[in-house]
This record gives sequence, structure tokens and C-alpha cells, in this order.
Amino acid sequence: MSKTSTKGIWKVITASSLGTLIEWYDFYIFGSLAVVISTKFFPSDNPTAAFLSTLATFAAGFVVRPFGALFFGRLGDIIGRKYTFMVTLLLMGGATFLIGCIPSYETIGFLAPLLVLILRLLQGLALGGEYGGAATYVAEHAPVGQRGYWTSWIQTTATFGLFISLMVILITRGSLSAEAFDEWGWRVPFWISILMVFVSYIIRKNMHESPVFAKAKAEGKTSTNPLKESFGNKFNLKFVLLALFGAAMGQGVVWYTGQFYAMNFLKTVMNVDSSQVDSLLGIALFIGTPFFVVFGWLSDKIGRKAIMMAGMLAAILCYRPIYEKMYNTTDVALKTEITEKAVTEAILKESATGAQDSVYTYTKEYTDGTKLVQVKTVKLENGQPVMVDGNVKADIKTTLTINDNDKWLLILLVFIQVIFVTMVYGPIAAFLVEMFPVKIRYTSMSLPYHVGNGIFGGLLPAISTYFVTNAKEAGHPQFYLEGLWYPIIIAAICFVIGMFYLKSKNNINE
Repeated sequence: MSKTSTKGIWKVITASSLGTLIEWYDFYIFGSLAVVISTKFFPSDNPTAAFLSTLATFAAGFVVRPFGALFFGRLGDIIGRKYTFMVTLLLMGGATFLIGCIPSYETIGFLAPLLVLILRLLQGLALGGEYGGAATYVAEHAPVGQRGYWTSWIQTTATFGLFISLMVILITRGSLSAEAFDEWGWRVPFWISILMVFVSYIIRKNMHESPVFAKAKAEGKTSTNPLKESFGNKFNLKFVLLALFGAAMGQGVVWYTGQFYAMNFLKTVMNVDSSQVDSLLGIALFIGTPFFVVFGWLSDKIGRKAIMMAGMLAAILCYRPIYEKMYNTTDVALKTEITEKAVTEAILKESATGAQDSVYTYTKEYTDGTKLVQVKTVKLENGQPVMVDGNVKADIKTTLTINDNDKWLLILLVFIQVIFVTMVYGPIAAFLVEMFPVKIRYTSMSLPYHVGNGIFGGLLPAISTYFVTNAKEAGHPQFYLEGLWYPIIIAAICFVIGMFYLKSKNNINE
């Protein structure tokens, strides 16, 4: 491809983006169904611990992404971009399908969470090799001066993957009864992925190798040891560390706060109905996704650094006010209850193990249309409540169904966070590609990206939820904001390093 021609680039983007989108879809359905999965693959006697364990398993897939970046990045710089991310696609798809086939904890015991963890690790390894290959492949087809615009289409795939996962889950929920979805319907999104992977494989199989890499290989200029040249060379290692601590680290936490933490916060802290959360998040993502391309295009005009740093600073300053507004929007303590509509029901229910529990269901309605349903399950032993530390052992699940006004306000607040995401994420593929030479590009760019996103970003839901849980148990009046300290501090450190040490324009390599 010439330095100015865009002929055939849409075919390249479609082939690269479709596979990457599917891999993100595979990765996200686990996170989107974390609340359900926690009841299937972990002991049910402590729902909070089970949910935190699920988030930790989800995070484990992110932790191994840097290792996938090293392994597959090395292959990509030696044998080529195309064949490497063919392998990552098949590995990801197979692992996702198998997660949907694992029997529950009640059936096979601790083998269930162990198998889930192993498959999550395989997913993480595959995703570690996928993104760098797709971004590099598109960038090496893009005309000089337009890399930000064309690679930003790859950036949309992560959000579209999450969006599609939410839509598949919503359709599946809507097609089944609540009992059927809880029993087996949650597996359907995992099974569907194998069909999507097959289609993507057929498309990718017919792709050609990157012209820039093919030229370097024909001239004998590819690396025989990309790992050594990337990280054993002090000059190149400096750029790897700068890319991580001056850009990718902050981008990672902003990305996961604006999408995954927002979703977990709405479901587990604000107790909003899961289907409502999926729909409002889907709307916010759908409206916000085009801005990846807008900011990618703009980065070609004014530089990558200015846009990414502005996005980080906006997130640092706005997160606490945004989340306080989100929480107060549905806080029933600030609403007026219609007392005559309050209903309490009590039943004796037999659990799967044969034990009996007292189940109390409280239903409340409020003047603004909000409805609260709280289910309190008291564990019984020989007909008496089980006591723990002098208190009755009980599981309490609260679900809020919100009115349309509150829903659209929450959509706006999540959309604002998505804008921060598009600012830091839209330009970053071109930014990373342009920092490194062709022969070690796949390896060099993949590691800082996946450490920033996999370690700093991927751990965010588990760490922030843990902070919120601890603050709530300690009686902190604004416990719901405590989880934000993690992304704010990480983004602030990255902002300072980026402002002082990143150049406005990178050394643009072929």
C-alpha cells in the first residue's frame, strides 16, 4: 500500500476488527454475567465472597495478558501478524465455549472454579496477543498521517464487544423465564461465541500479511530475538516504560472505570435491576462509541498526547462528583415512600441441600415510580435461625427498578465517562505503533498496552469493589466513593509522567 492510498483498507479493518470484536465479546460476557456466575461456580453460603471471587477470577484473565503479549508478540514479530492472531482467535473462542459447558459448583465442587480459572487464564493469554496484532496490522496498512483515524476503528471493537455482549444477554433474558435463565440460559452467550469465531476465522484466513512486515521480511530485516531487542536494549526499554507509565496505565484505569466499574457499581452498590443496567449501559456505549473515531481522527491533526492527557485529567476531576450523583439518583433514603403499598411476604423454602430457610420478601414503592424489592433469606438449623457472632445469619438481596427520568440521567452520567474513555483510548493504538520500529513493534507495543490494561485496568473492578465493601462494613458515610481512589491515583500518576516526559509527536516509524 502506498503512503497515501486507502484502497483496500476497509477490508483490512473489517477483518481485523471483526476478530478483535469477537474476542472482546468473549472476554466481556464473563464480566457482564459476574453476578450470575458467582452463584454457579463458587460456594453460595457467602454471596459477597462469591462475587469477589468471581471478580478475582475475571481479573486473573487480565493479569496474564502481558504474558500473552510477550509470547504472541514474539511470534508476530518472527512469523508475521496474520498467522499469530489467527491462533489467538481460536484459543479465545474455544476457552469461552468451554466456560459455558462447565458444571456448577453444586455438581463438581471445587473443580468448577478451578476449571473456570484455567479457561480465564487461556482467554487472557489469547487477548494478550490479539490486540497488538490487530492494531499493528491496521497501522501498517494505513497511510502516513492518518494512522490515528484508521486505527481508532480497532479501538471501537472493545466497546462494541461489550455492547454486543450486553445485547445478547438482554435478548437471552427476554426469551426465557427468570428461572430458566438462572438455571441454564446464562450459558447461551458463551455457546454463541463459537459460531462468531468460526465466521471470523473464515474471513481472517483470506487476509494477506501486512505489507510493511512482508517487505521487512523479504529484505531480511525482521528480528530473530524480539524479546531481547525490545527489553534488553536500554534505549528501547526506556520507550516501553514511558509508554506504560505515561499513557497505557492511565488509559487502562479510565477505560475500566467508565465501563466495567460503572456496570458493577450500578448493579452491586446501587442495586439497580440487572436488565435495566445492561440496557442503560448499552445505550450509553452505543451513543459514545463513534467518539473513538472522532478523537482518533483529531489526534492526527493535533497530536496524541494532548487528547489523552485531557481525557485523564477530566476523569480525575470528575469521577467523584459523577459517582456521587449516580448514587444519590437512586438512593431511596432521598425518596418518598408510598407506605400503603408496602408488602411483606414470608415463606419457608427448602434449599438444594435439603436445609430449610425462612425467606422474607419486602416490596416498597415510591412517589417517583421507583420500586424496591428486598429478599431476606434467614438460614435455619433444626427450625432455629443460625447465629454468627451473636447475629442471625441472613442473606439480603435488594433490587431497584428505576423510573425513566432516573434511567436517562444515569445514561448521561455513564456517557460522560465513556467520553473520557474515547479520549484516552481512541488515539493510543497509533501512539504505541509509532513509538517502535517494525521489527520489534508487535512485541514492544503489546507489553505496555497489556500491563496498563491487564494489570492496572483489569484489577480495578476487584480492588475498587473491595474498597467499597470494606468502607461500607466500617460505616463510612460515603462508602460508595471509596473505590474511586484507585483509578484517580493511578490516572494522576500517569498524567504527571505523561505531561513531563511524553513528546507531543512520536518518532513515526514505517
